[in-house]
Amino acid sequence: MAGPMGPEPERPARTIPPALRYGLVSLGLAGLALLLLELLLGRRLAAQRQQSLATELASTIVLAELALERLTPATLAGFGGLRLALGSNPEPAGRRSALPPGSAAPPEGGRADPALERQALALRSLLCSRLGRCPPVRPSLHPPRGVWVGLDAPLEAAWLFVPLPPLPGWPPDPLLLALAFGIGGLGSGLHYLNQEVRRPLTRLSQAVARVSLRANGAEALALEGSPAVRQLTGRFNTMVERLECSGREQATMLAGIAHDLRSPLTRLRLRLDLAPAAGLAAADCQRGLRDLEALERITRQFLHYAGQDGNEPPVPVALDGLVAELASLADPAPVELDLEPLQRVVRPTTVARAVANLIDNALAHGAPPLRLELAAEGPCGFVITVWDRGPGLADDAWARALEPFQRLDPSRTNQGHCGLGLAIAERIARDHGGALEARRGAAGFGVALHGQSHPRTSSP
Repeated sequence: MAGPMGPEPERPARTIPPALRYGLVSLGLAGLALLLLELLLGRRLAAQRQQSLATELASTIVLAELALERLTPATLAGFGGLRLALGSNPEPAGRRSALPPGSAAPPEGGRADPALERQALALRSLLCSRLGRCPPVRPSLHPPRGVWVGLDAPLEAAWLFVPLPPLPGWPPDPLLLALAFGIGGLGSGLHYLNQEVRRPLTRLSQAVARVSLRANGAEALALEGSPAVRQLTGRFNTMVERLECSGREQATMLAGIAHDLRSPLTRLRLRLDLAPAAGLAAADCQRGLRDLEALERITRQFLHYAGQDGNEPPVPVALDGLVAELASLADPAPVELDLEPLQRVVRPTTVARAVANLIDNALAHGAPPLRLELAAEGPCGFVITVWDRGPGLADDAWARALEPFQRLDPSRTNQGHCGLGLAIAERIARDHGGALEARRGAAGFGVALHGQSHPRTSSP
């Protein structure tokens, strides 16, 4: 007895090759275009052809009627190549038309098809307007397809046979068919450009805009689109991977240096605290403590810049209270406050660190008194400006000041400054959807931190 059958292996999804897919799109668009062209232009072309036929037929009728005044119908038919019939009915049972002599008579009670009857009525209306009278027009009851038009003969009633082409249908008019295939090819080409070029390039452009110096928020994109776009996307993915590796190496290096410095710094502080008991001069102890504080400041900046101090979730914060608390820590320097009551969803620790760096930078390089301003910017933005009375930075030095490890004042290299204060503040501003801006005014030189409120659902 056979055992139970296991689940069938999942079959891979079959995808239509791009050439076949866009070929089917082209055929579908061509069919739709042909249908629309038939509705819009087919009837008009048929009407123009019928008007042209009515004009030629009116001239033939006039010439035939003039010739019948001197020639017999048989002579005229043989001489002019016309198909004529005599009598009151051009196709009675048992009677044959003058030409051709072997044409068969229709069965009794025969009736032409409705389309031919409509063509006969339309042709009679056109002949009425061109001849000034309305000749009788009867549809033919047997092949070839056409109508009989009554002539004004002097002796006996005569009929002239006029062949009529069928109404527009299948096969379609060659001109309309060519236009339909042209429209289908053009539509398929535009669809190809949209699906294989524009959309992948748009996604690539959005991904490039999300890439920062450490490729934060960037993800590898799927290889899709035209061959050139896939090649460009592959190079972008390689670039993102290299940026991520470089960022991880940089963060690991800086964090390692900072962590390695913490232990000897702790031991050095302990020894300096015990130094007065061992008889070391108090002045030397104070100088050692100041150097130690400078080293600890550099270590903290390394940790902050490397991003190893942890990411916090955004929460609603009263920014006016946060800035006021930071201003109170700037003692003994006088600080003026101009704070608008404002609540935004931010990462409070990082924003506080950025503002503290701006205050330290103003105290180190500017001149008192300091002035802190807080104002709303748009529906969910904010701007925090730290003013000082110093000369400020030159325009060409501002961009360099935002780069990490750039010390614009070489005389302060031994005071715990490693050129990361503005770089950290600028990174925090970018993390909040803003940037740093240098300002000059009557209040002196200021640095403005622009930011946007994070969504409540932001992840850490």
